[in-house]
Amino acid sequence: MVIHIEAIVLAAGYATRLYPLTENIPKPLLNVAGKPILEHIIRKLEVIPAINKIYIVTNDKFEQHFRKWLENFDSERPIEVINDGTKTNEDRLGALGDIHHIISLKNIDDEILVVAGDNLFEQSLIEVFNFFKKRKSNVIVLHDVKDFDLAKHYGIVEVSNNLVVNFEEKPVSPKSTLASTVIYFFPKKTISLIKKYISQGNNPDKTGSFIEWLHKREKVYSYITDKKWYDIGSIEQLKKADKHYKQK
Repeated sequence: MVIHIEAIVLAAGYATRLYPLTENIPKPLLNVAGKPILEHIIRKLEVIPAINKIYIVTNDKFEQHFRKWLENFDSERPIEVINDGTKTNEDRLGALGDIHHIISLKNIDDEILVVAGDNLFEQSLIEVFNFFKKRKSNVIVLHDVKDFDLAKHYGIVEVSNNLVVNFEEKPVSPKSTLASTVIYFFPKKTISLIKKYISQGNNPDKTGSFIEWLHKREKVYSYITDKKWYDIGSIEQLKKADKHYKQK
């Protein structure tokens, strides 16, 4: 069976927590080891032969930043920048809202790979793709932060027999240390569920809220990695990532 994948990079946030650094530049275009975070991510995506196209979903404020970046970037896969039409942090569509926006706008009817535009990871996506092909169901990539205090800052997942059984966003008392890296493979059949989730008025802002809803309806497999992962949510994390990637 031939698999066709549409990749969606979530880059429509306003990164207000990183102000003033991100006041006039989107977080995915901040440099780590001399090149934008986004370029590190695209290089990870390019190795998957099944990917037809990479959609970068951004907002009205930063659309031109991404278009300008793309003019000078050579990719092995076609890339399209999509403006979700929002102008401020207050009217943003949210991560799931943006995924739904791309699906509707582009009439996507293929498997989907979703990656956050502000995460750096060393895990090979080919390995995760092969895992997804075998399971023929939803896959979420998890990183074991191995620290319950640290786990309070992430979307934390409980698994049983490789399947997601619970998802909690920034829990006060984490039940595990498995953090969501915001890397998801969704089979074609999940598209209708994304549409259903949005139409029912559920929270469109967090992908984790959707996973918590989804695992009660369909199997969501976990792929656990111990490879390096950076969630660039603070200047400190940005500096750590920069230092690590410069040493590679």
